[in-house]
Amino acid sequence: MKWITRERPKIDRIACPWLIKKFVDDQAEFIYVPFNEVINKAKELDAIPFDIPDVEFTHYNEQSTFDYIVKKYNIKDPAVLVMAGIVRGADTDRHNIAKESAGLWAISAGLAFNIKNDYKLLETGLLIYDALYSWATHLYTERHLQNSPFENLLYEAYDKFLKTKKADKKKIPNWVKELKEIIQDQVDTQLAFDMKKISNDLELNPSYLSREFSKYFDDLNFGDYIRKIRIEKAITLIQSSNYSLTKIAYLTGFSDQSHFTRIFKLHTGKNPSVYRKNLIKSKPDTKGN
Repeated sequence: MKWITRERPKIDRIACPWLIKKFVDDQAEFIYVPFNEVINKAKELDAIPFDIPDVEFTHYNEQSTFDYIVKKYNIKDPAVLVMAGIVRGADTDRHNIAKESAGLWAISAGLAFNIKNDYKLLETGLLIYDALYSWATHLYTERHLQNSPFENLLYEAYDKFLKTKKADKKKIPNWVKELKEIIQDQVDTQLAFDMKKISNDLELNPSYLSREFSKYFDDLNFGDYIRKIRIEKAITLIQSSNYSLTKIAYLTGFSDQSHFTRIFKLHTGKNPSVYRKNLIKSKPDTKGN
């Protein structure tokens, strides 16, 4: 069985091959090609396309392609179900889904940066998912400090910190207003927000800012809030310009049109192209007036 997807894999396009080889077809072959060649090459090579829009094996709502394969092949392995949440969080930039998601993203991004050959990247990446599977199978409940004499001291200190913060919960910190102004001022000109730089500008610890952010910004984490702002800008551009959807994806800071399409549909329920067509249909015909 051959499978085909777009080039330069990072998360889903390595996690899915691992899942397929381990639970679906251990002789499966994987092919990476440029995005605009996937469908034609799939027909030519009799391969199954995956992790691109408008094919069976892809994202559905907030689920990743990895999630769909688990459901499609009725994979019940508890360790795989643990991994599914981690992969979903890493692949969709929702690191609040699983605390391990941020680490998987960091390792995957670094691996892709170091290895330029997609097939070597896949070979190396499979080792990461073998390790993650072993952890999820045997070590999921174990903590690094489990046998450390400092563990209780750390938990006591953290508990005291949380109680202190809870007492101040009703008071809105000054940094919230400052951060809203920064986002408002820079969303049109600086789409690649740097959390570390923003933390330095606000004189806050990055971990504290990341943890407290959702309390004051629509109950969203930093990444989801910025994506919400970007989608709102994309809607404005669709409504007020004739820019192509590729250019709108670029202007709103998305890495590629596929990612833009997925996030846009998640927020609006429609693909950008469908949204634009419906918008055009809804406009009154002014010809002859």
